[in-house]
Amino acid sequence: MGEQDQVDVRSLAFGEALGELEGIVGQLESGQLELEDSIARYERGVALLGALQAKLTDAQQKVTVLIGELEPEGDTPE
Repeated sequence: MGEQDQVDVRSLAFGEALGELEGIVGQLESGQLELEDSIARYERGVALLGALQAKLTDAQQKVTVLIGELEPEGDTPE
C-alpha cells in the first residue's frame, strides 16, 4: 500500500479526507484495480467515510451550541 494508506484518517482535514474518498470512488468505479487492491481501497474508503461523518457530527453539534448562545434567553425577568 502507498504512503497515503498509512495516514490515520482521523488526522486528515475534512477536505483532504473527502478528496481522498472521491479518488477511491473513482478508482473503484474504473474497474482497473485487482481484487485485493479493490478490497483495500474499499476498506480505506469506509474508514474515511466514518471519519468524515464524525467530523460532520462534531461540526453540527458546535453550530447547535453557537446558535443556542445567540438566541434570547426567553421572557424571564432579570
